[in-house]
Amino acid sequence: MKLQGKKIAILIAPRGTEEPEFARPKAAVEQAGGAVTVISLKTGDAETVNNDLDPGKRFAIDKAIDDVSAADFDGLVIPGGCVGADTLRSSDKVVAFVRDFFAAGKPVAAICHAPWTLIEADQVRGRMLTSYPTLATDIRNAGGTWVDQEVVVDQGLITSRTPDDLPAFCAKLVEEFCEGQHEAQAENA
Repeated sequence: MKLQGKKIAILIAPRGTEEPEFARPKAAVEQAGGAVTVISLKTGDAETVNNDLDPGKRFAIDKAIDDVSAADFDGLVIPGGCVGADTLRSSDKVVAFVRDFFAAGKPVAAICHAPWTLIEADQVRGRMLTSYPTLATDIRNAGGTWVDQEVVVDQGLITSRTPDDLPAFCAKLVEEFCEGQHEAQAENA
């Protein structure tokens, strides 16, 4: 198993995270042998969505953001969903948690609207990334270079655009989590 012994955190908003952007990366990490911890603003269940409007499944939350540290994990996945991503980026504790992964040079995977959280954490400056197309201006305004590609890797940061890109996104995040820390990423944090 490629990720045997690796601990991966995955964020989920209490409501509004895009179901496939949460469930498929989680399954990819688990299938590769990694241990996944689901983290949100509080414990309980999270309600996902499909296409930002249709109700999705409920998922159990393992830990509240107050009870975790980036030091506990080898990598981080941030799923999208317009409402969910906006909720996560509004939490100072989530933003600090994300920033700590970059400071430690640990790989971070973000898809769709998740780069909003990266912008809040001031981690897109000088980086090339992709996202849902409507975030292109936000990324440029935050000092990043936005490109329209299914998956982009920049010094341990893995980004993709939409659920259509999940096969490439999941393959790349498993590969980057296997590689581990990226010193250049920590230098830019």
